[in-house]
Amino acid sequence: MIPFTKTPLAVKIGTVMLGIALLSACGGDSDNDGGNDGGSSARTLSFEGVEAPASDLEKRQVLAASSATINGQSYDIGYHTLLRSGDSVNNNVVFGQLVDQVGQTLYDGDGYPQITDSNEHTSLLPIGDRLFSVSQMETAPGAMFLIELDQNKKNGLLTPKQLWQIDQSDVNGGWTHCAASVTPWNTHLASEEYEPDAASPGSADRMASYFGGDTSVINPYWWGWNIEVKVNAEGDADPSTDLTKHYAMGRLAFELSYVMPDEKTVYMSDDGTNVGFYMFIADTAGDLSAGTLYAAKWNQTSGAGLGSADLEWISLGHASDDDIAPYLEGAGALTFDDIFTTGTATGDTCADGFTAIKANGGDLECLKVNDGMEQAASRMEARRYAAMQGATTEFRKEEGITFDPKGNHLYVAMSDVGSGMLDNGSRDLASANHIRLEEANSCGGVYQLAMGSDADIGSDFVATNMHGLIAGIPTDQYGEDSPYASYTCDKDGIASPDNITFITGYNTLMIGEDTGSGHQNDVVWALDLAKVSAEDQTAGLTRIQTTPYGSESTSLYWYPNINGFGYLMSVIQHPYGENDSSDTAPKDRIPDGSLDHRAYTGYVGPFPAMDQ
Repeated sequence: MIPFTKTPLAVKIGTVMLGIALLSACGGDSDNDGGNDGGSSARTLSFEGVEAPASDLEKRQVLAASSATINGQSYDIGYHTLLRSGDSVNNNVVFGQLVDQVGQTLYDGDGYPQITDSNEHTSLLPIGDRLFSVSQMETAPGAMFLIELDQNKKNGLLTPKQLWQIDQSDVNGGWTHCAASVTPWNTHLASEEYEPDAASPGSADRMASYFGGDTSVINPYWWGWNIEVKVNAEGDADPSTDLTKHYAMGRLAFELSYVMPDEKTVYMSDDGTNVGFYMFIADTAGDLSAGTLYAAKWNQTSGAGLGSADLEWISLGHASDDDIAPYLEGAGALTFDDIFTTGTATGDTCADGFTAIKANGGDLECLKVNDGMEQAASRMEARRYAAMQGATTEFRKEEGITFDPKGNHLYVAMSDVGSGMLDNGSRDLASANHIRLEEANSCGGVYQLAMGSDADIGSDFVATNMHGLIAGIPTDQYGEDSPYASYTCDKDGIASPDNITFITGYNTLMIGEDTGSGHQNDVVWALDLAKVSAEDQTAGLTRIQTTPYGSESTSLYWYPNINGFGYLMSVIQHPYGENDSSDTAPKDRIPDGSLDHRAYTGYVGPFPAMDQ
């Protein structure tokens, strides 16, 4: 390994924090093993972490680890901003600008351009000799941007080279794009979170501005899907993008869909209250257009702490994109009442022929699938249909997913453990009280799931059980004079874990927070799994990044080797937008006034190549 030199550039508060590592030559071993000696010795990774922000100045900054020690060698790293909301790159496209279906700028009621600070996820996609990023916004109407990046061959630093707005009109626009992942075949797999409830009139009216204000053309079933984005780039020509909504994978409040190494098995998290956990098995590797959808049933083995369970996978049937597409458009478009007949409940009991469920937030529903509508129900109303088939829809705030191929474990974050996850809670249905935890944990936790082979399902990556790995620690220990007086979770533990990613080969789980009162400033943690302790829920944690007041850590995603360098992508969404919004910074419009609230899209690094 050619080491980084110790020549950091000057600190810049809030944009590039701490040292920028330089290489004396183009980095990376010829065998791309991250500096290891062919695997004969254990790989190690540690960070020079940061303290929890205590002063007002610290709470307004982006703080990040100054160095990482990899296999005994120290490297300078830092946080580097690629773009902030309202930025442009060599053209008239504004990063974060919302547009309508014909690409015209949307304006608010006072005539200001609608430029969002809800940057959510940005990917890295090497295409030929060029490097691109797809960046998506958590808004409705949604927005996506394509960024071409320049990668410095000597030090790995990334800078924006060009910026394009991605046209989403072929998929009826985008809706609340949350987390994303990169498929093994190098496409961006986007999400649409908190899908409109088709049983509630007007649930999708937020999209009216995309269609020129005409709500009559809106179909709530247009949104709540996975969107695969393929970037095409030939030579030096302008790139293009192909967008595909994968109806075969079902319609949910997608936080994230994660494709396993077999390129067929996909795990999908469903964000909200009384939601499920899902697995999709594609018919063909590298093709998500057809397959079988499954929903998990939690067969509890312990209710202590975060709980543990054996998992049973309930089939919701097979479908293709082409099977479902006709139900969404034109004369064949289905409504909720086309799919279901709704009955009246007496207490927790439904009339004969109807199934009692609590999903979509937990209100009791009595439903019957209409004749011939089973396949439509399984995809367009996947959560309701899963509940009707006996799957578990009691999970709360299901968030990020990642995988450790060496340990053969899947990890799933839940930012809040409560509601239907409690034993006989108000969100439970007496006939389906699957998750029976002894107590709630508003600080959330991360679950570990073991993988196994299942010949009937046709996958070597079927989760067989899950248990709590690490939990936040609720607390009221901080006095009113403490800089942590507002904390409801221990400052040295996790609070509302959201996006997670795994540094393969180094036994390290990265955890990003989305918390309000848990921690005043959200944190990105490195968790050394070798140090995890049931007795000490802070063991193994190193705080490697903190965000300004009122912001959320998003887009946490690890890239072990892009042309000899590793990157930990990290986006900071809506600074001053949640807690502390009233007294720390004005919420001025972009690009007017104070710009403190503009979102940051960037990365921690660069690291040397760390793939296996």
